[in-house]
Amino acid sequence: MLQLYRILLVLSLPIVAVGVGALAMGRSWGAAALIGGLVALALGLGTRSWMSPFRFTAWMLAGIALAMFYPQLLLNFQLFGRPIDLQNRWLMLLMVQGVMFGMGTQMRLADIAGVARTPLRVVVGLVCQFTIMPLVGLGLALALHLPSEVAAGVVLIGCCSSGLASNVMVHLARGDLALSVTLTAVATLLAPVLTPMWMKLLAGQFIEINFVEMMLTIIKIMIVPIGAALLHDVLLFTPQAVRRSLYAVATFTAAWFLFMLTGGWTWIESLTTSESIALGGLVILNYLLGAIAAGVVYHLAVQHHPRLHHWMPLISMVGILYFTTISVASGRDQLIELSWLLLVAAILHNTLGYLLGYSLSRAVGIDSAGARTIALEVGMQNGALGVTLASEMGKIATMGLAPILFSPWMNVSGSLLANYWRRRPVDTSATESRQVEGG
Repeated sequence: MLQLYRILLVLSLPIVAVGVGALAMGRSWGAAALIGGLVALALGLGTRSWMSPFRFTAWMLAGIALAMFYPQLLLNFQLFGRPIDLQNRWLMLLMVQGVMFGMGTQMRLADIAGVARTPLRVVVGLVCQFTIMPLVGLGLALALHLPSEVAAGVVLIGCCSSGLASNVMVHLARGDLALSVTLTAVATLLAPVLTPMWMKLLAGQFIEINFVEMMLTIIKIMIVPIGAALLHDVLLFTPQAVRRSLYAVATFTAAWFLFMLTGGWTWIESLTTSESIALGGLVILNYLLGAIAAGVVYHLAVQHHPRLHHWMPLISMVGILYFTTISVASGRDQLIELSWLLLVAAILHNTLGYLLGYSLSRAVGIDSAGARTIALEVGMQNGALGVTLASEMGKIATMGLAPILFSPWMNVSGSLLANYWRRRPVDTSATESRQVEGG
């Protein structure tokens, strides 16, 4: 099998070139050749360790190409003759929650405690992330005279926290991985407040932003699943009595959800109005109970199948690939119309994030390894969060375009920058000395 993947790697670029050439000459089969070449590239990249970080990017490009050339195949998908709505709101929500859960399994409660070890670097990283990217996004949206909802999407991707991809790139670049993971964890906790705050202040001139609604959406799609994943970390070290209590809550949740699914929700809904505070509170309670149940089930599953923990990042990547591909298919026509402007915005936004994040970190005395880490954390935003927020607002085909296009670009640029820095390592002895003295 390894030999087959190596052959695919060799053949992939010529196949891609043939596909591009055929498309340039108006040959419809060129699209299939291009997609096939990208799939072959994605499979082949796994045979070389230094190429592995580009593998997900190749899959992402293959998915985007499929969505751009064959959107109806995805939007009118059928399985055994039965239509399946791949854009279903609940399916998309479950997918993104799965992505965030997978991201959470790679975090630890100790990551948040990392703030105490290096407070200056964490504060600098967070300030850079939540000021540079939102303000640069607004500047680009205004300078490029983008349509209002599309402009709001450029601001949105700047207001999102960093994601799991930045940790991967920092590891590849041989940066300060502990700092990267801490920054991602803390930025994630701050996102429910800072993301809607910046959107209200900066994007409110383009579209109407409901601060509370966006905050609750971020808690629902991000904090709840990540919290559920962190519960596994809690269960590893908590006393037996606490574990039994959590197991009891999980058991009650299973019975409660069975009641909800067999008519309980309809009965409760009949007793109140859809806009009532009580019903809204019940929804939040259900999410919290579900998080506890999911965390307990995952903990028990990992106890019996330890390798499951190592599969979670892969599951997250599959989820990202899924909703990115479906989102591109749904916004294909608008993406074609604005592709060049959005690509320019993506390149400038991302590049300025790297440059300003690194430069400002160095200016306040952060060492090179820390500055590289902060640069990657600032420049690489959580595209999954941006796409989902746009989807929840019913603006996936406009506001969601920027997060859709920015995500693959950030993976490409992050991989290139990380590999560049990997070949130019910094002396970490000074860094380690400063960390021992208190960061």
